[in-house]
Parts: sequence; structure tokens; C-alpha cells
Amino acid sequence: MKKIFYLSVISFTCLLAACKKNTTPDTAGGASKTGSALDLMRDSVYLYASEDYLWNTSLPSYTAFNPRSFTASDDLTTLTKEVNALSQYATNPATNLPYEYYAPNPGEAKYSFIDNGSVSSQLNGIKGGFGFAPLYSKVTDLRIKYVYPGSPAALAGIKRGYQITSINGNTNLSYDAPGYGTGTSTNLNFVINAYSNSSTISMTLLRPNGTTLTVTNISTANYSVNPVLKDTVYNMGNGHIVGYLVFNSFTSSANANPVLDAAFNYFTTQGVTDLVIDLRYNGGGYVSTAEYIDNYIVPASKSGTLMYNTIYNSTLANGKEVLLKYQTRAGSPNYNYAQFDYSVAGNAVKFSKKGSLNVSQVFFIVTGSTASASELTINNLRPEMSVQLIGQNTYGKPVGFFDIDINKYQMYIPEFSTLNSAGQGDYYSGMTPGSSTYPGIADFDDVTKDFGDPTEGLLAHALHYVKLGTYTVDNPSTQNTPSGIRGFSLSGAHEMSLNMNDPHAFNGMIIKKVKKN
Repeated sequence: MKKIFYLSVISFTCLLAACKKNTTPDTAGGASKTGSALDLMRDSVYLYASEDYLWNTSLPSYTAFNPRSFTASDDLTTLTKEVNALSQYATNPATNLPYEYYAPNPGEAKYSFIDNGSVSSQLNGIKGGFGFAPLYSKVTDLRIKYVYPGSPAALAGIKRGYQITSINGNTNLSYDAPGYGTGTSTNLNFVINAYSNSSTISMTLLRPNGTTLTVTNISTANYSVNPVLKDTVYNMGNGHIVGYLVFNSFTSSANANPVLDAAFNYFTTQGVTDLVIDLRYNGGGYVSTAEYIDNYIVPASKSGTLMYNTIYNSTLANGKEVLLKYQTRAGSPNYNYAQFDYSVAGNAVKFSKKGSLNVSQVFFIVTGSTASASELTINNLRPEMSVQLIGQNTYGKPVGFFDIDINKYQMYIPEFSTLNSAGQGDYYSGMTPGSSTYPGIADFDDVTKDFGDPTEGLLAHALHYVKLGTYTVDNPSTQNTPSGIRGFSLSGAHEMSLNMNDPHAFNGMIIKKVKKN
């Protein structure tokens, strides 16, 4: 259980269900010395951000911002509104828009959020839900885009690429949000509610071979996440053997490392010469896991050289943090966040080659759901070897965070950015496959095929390139009409609702902090 923390300025006892001693400064930022539990939480959100947020110098004063003015129907929604407001002050000079501008929902934070503990559970390898995610391949074609092994959906026999023809007896599933179809969102809202807000679901699905699968009353459940959804090899017959890895979440080292070890050891024993790393739905997670993957891929000659630098705001970098000492964690001995080094020099990460895999090039399959630690994994390798991207523009999150306790909630706000060994970073608009900056080819997600099918559109590009030195001769798919597109992807809140049971699907990277000497 997480401890309860406030950044308030008042001594209080027995405030919530249990008595807590006051561990906060007597004065901070002009905040009042009295207030309700919600007042203290709202103050805490502002005060931590004013110290630790990457763009803290852009924030207004406590009095001008007035955190206690934010209200909503419940505490979590209230704090979310406050975090959204804080996120819109810092402006990116490249776009003249906030760094956290989120185009589908202006005013909502692109990166920052308040969580009730679900992120911590997910990233430590425990997930709750049905264990699958849907995606519209066409406006009239709803598909399964992935299934986690061991989940309720997997145990029911559901696989990626299956077409969903009925949900809870309803066959009216066409995408009808504004701009498509009727514009009423009746069907879409039904799908979202059935998937995201229900504990059971029944579906009829059409397999690629034309047979039908009917599943009845699948129940949500907690299951252990295996972030490796597929690993296999392809002998291209020209002296090249391609290793293919679908990695869907940068879970903790304890969860991810064993399955990554197994996959890369398999690639090594098979004599893999080229890699395809499929991150198309991977929203990120632990930075340490990104480093782990990079150390398997990078050439041995790069071991000991700089992988990337981590940049915090000047308050943290200069050791002037005051409030982080109240963020304590159990350890041996116990520790607090003020005990860590936030300088650039103290956080330089170097490559440390793992294993003996020797690959000449790596292809990353990406989409708009590829974010944060996934993008970091790609960016770290760009100066070190041949890196090509296949798919769609990535999410664009070159910043990361550590969790900050606000009572029973955790706040995630950008506290650092990263730059690779060539000083490259700041990809706030995402990474664009096939551009001058990111070699490769742009194409849409082919959700009609299972992972590993060599005819699946994005994987086929990589295999064709390895074999013939060019991408597939067919023209990449284009969005001509809503009814004819391949890889049609939902946008904004709708996509998030269909990506995860939690409508605020995790996009981020969690830093491992280095203690001061």
C-alpha cells in the first residue's frame, strides 16, 4: 500500500481514515495553512509541478493559478482538470502550441495525468480486463488487434486478425463517429461501453479461414502480462535470417527480462542477421527495459559508449529540490526522492552489450500508438546502426516521469527529456517513417493478419527489404475513402477507450533514478 502524502502547509491529524503525522513544510508557494483533504491534494498537485515539472518556469504563481478553484464531481476528475490546466502553459517554439497540446482534445494534457494505481499494476506485469483490444480495419470492419497470452480472451481462443461481427447480440458495429457514417456515434459508443465498461462480453468472430467463433460471457480477470506477443524467424534464402519480435509493453525488469532473454537467445541460436521489432501498439513503460532491449541489439563495438542523456529542469539538476523529500518509498533502508541525482552527468546511460547477437540492421514497426519508451528504444539506436521505421507516425513523447504520490493517487507529469549520443531528441510531433529523418516506409496497420504472418502488410515490407534491398513494389495503402481504408485507426478519446480498459491508456516512460554519491 502506498503511503498518504500531502504537500500542504498545515499540521493535521486523522484527516482520512488513519492518522498521519505532518511531513510537509509550514509554508510553500503561498498556499493556505488550512483546508479540506481535497484542498490539500489540489495544492500538492500545483506545488510538486512548480518544483519538478520539466517546464516549471512556465507555470504561473500559486495565487494566479489558484489550484483550489478547480472542481468536478469527484476528487480524481478534479485533480485531472487541474493537471490538464497546468499542462497548457509551456509552449513549444517549433509549433507555437503547448508541448502537451493534444490535437484530438485541445486543453487535455498529452502526457500528464493522475492515476488511481492501475498504471503501477500494469507496468509490474499484472493487468485486468478481457485481455484483447479492438481496432477498426475499415469503417465496417472491426477486428482484434492483439490478445495477451493467458488472458480471458486468449483462453477463449480469440486471436489477432479475427473480425468481430457481433457483440452481445448486436451486429450494428460500423464506425459512426462524426465525419463518418451517420455521425451519431451510437454504434461506436456501444462498442466502447461493451468493451471498456462491462465485466462480461459475448462476441461472434469470423476467423480468416471463414469459420465462426462464438464466445459467451467472457469475464474480466487479472492475469500476468507476457509483453512478448510473438517471436519467430524467417530464412530469406540469401544469407539473411530475420528475427521478428512483437513487444507490447515495457513492463518491469522482473516481468520483461526473462521473456526478452528467451527471445534474444533464440535469435542468437538461429543465426539471426536482421531484426524486426514490432512496437506498433506499445505505449511505453520502464526506461530500464528499453535499455535492456537496446543492449541486446546494439553492435558489440558500441559497448561502453553513451546511449543517452537525461535532462531535468534546473531546479532538480542543481540539487535545489525541497519537496521531493516527502516522497518516501520502502527500501533497504527506506529512501526518498530527494536522495537522487538529477544532474546530466549523474544520469548518463552507457551501452553494455548483452549476448552475442550480431545484426546488421533493425526495422521498427510503429503506429500512432507507439510512444515514449518505445520511441526512446528507437532513438537510442539511431546513431549506432542502420535503423528504419515502417508504419505510421508515432505518438511523439520524448519526455518521461516518475510517480508522485498525491494522497491515494499518483501524479505523472513530465520531469525529464532524453537525447541520444548524437544529441537527437525532441520528437514532439512523432517519428515519421519514410522521412529524411527517419528512413523507412509509411503504410497503414494491417490488422486483418495475425502477428508473424509474412503477408501482413507492415512485416512484409521489412522481409521484402531484407531479401531484395527495396520495400514492397506495391504502393503503400492510402486512405481514399472511409469504407476502403486499411488500418483505419480511431482517434482521440475513442481510440484510447478502445486501446485499453482504462480510457487513459498509458503512454509514458518511467525513469530509474540514480542515488547521489
